[in-house]
Amino acid sequence: MNENNQLTIIIPAYDEEKNLKVFLPPLISFCRENNWKIILVNDGSHDQTRAYLKNYESDPLLTVIHHKLNKGYGAAIKSGIRACETEYLITYDADGQHFLEDIDKLRCCLLQKDADMVVGSRRGLKSSSHVRGIGKSIIRLIANIMMTVPVHDINSGMKIYRTDLAKKYLYLTPDTMSFSDVITLVFINNRHLVIEEPIRIQERTNGESTIGFQTAFQTVMEILHIVILFNPMKIFLPLSIISFVVTGFWGIPLILDGRGLSTASLLGLILGILLFLLGLIAEQLSLIRRNLHA
Repeated sequence: MNENNQLTIIIPAYDEEKNLKVFLPPLISFCRENNWKIILVNDGSHDQTRAYLKNYESDPLLTVIHHKLNKGYGAAIKSGIRACETEYLITYDADGQHFLEDIDKLRCCLLQKDADMVVGSRRGLKSSSHVRGIGKSIIRLIANIMMTVPVHDINSGMKIYRTDLAKKYLYLTPDTMSFSDVITLVFINNRHLVIEEPIRIQERTNGESTIGFQTAFQTVMEILHIVILFNPMKIFLPLSIISFVVTGFWGIPLILDGRGLSTASLLGLILGILLFLLGLIAEQLSLIRRNLHA
């Protein structure tokens, strides 16, 4: 099989009619030259996205999936992944910020380095807003505290990865905007080769981004879920140790002073033991859950 026909570009779109009119025609021409496929998921758009996409119903290169209702960024990508039949897939945002040339750049990087995922890194590029930049920094900080993350831009929307692995781990990924972060962390935690390659971005010309503080909060929660799934003691053990240390600082002086073990010290000791035992239970439940989908 020619390596050029092993790639599918998956595009989740929600109310992006104006941007689609700008970037979709050149993207289709670019993919036709390379014999690549496109899966575009209309995630319950309220604008004229569905009507516009009717122009491409007969194009064998483009597969369109319509969600009756808005299910979320992650849900749209997951629908595209389930329908993907090529060896590799790349996610491509519908906001018109990506460059066509970066598709082949990431594809070549993945093939040359035999990677399982290549993240299109926007490191060093200015964020579209100050708030989003702060949110991304917080997410990266928490992710790095919770686990070893070898890439910087974990929430980049442009990534290329192996389709079989993506389908294998779909059950672990959310339907929300945090999909991009979580799928990267899942690959990393399962010891797949994840690297990053610099890409360029351009300013969004139409519409507004739906990413905000709620998205950042959801992403942080999903990161915690993934950590608890793969390494629960990463959370429970430090909490248990903190409880024991605080109890020691509080209780030992009282014991040395001959006043015995206080109620607060006893509660702290019990809390530390309970947290440690909960971590062990979580480890066993995590192992069972992962083995069920192995």
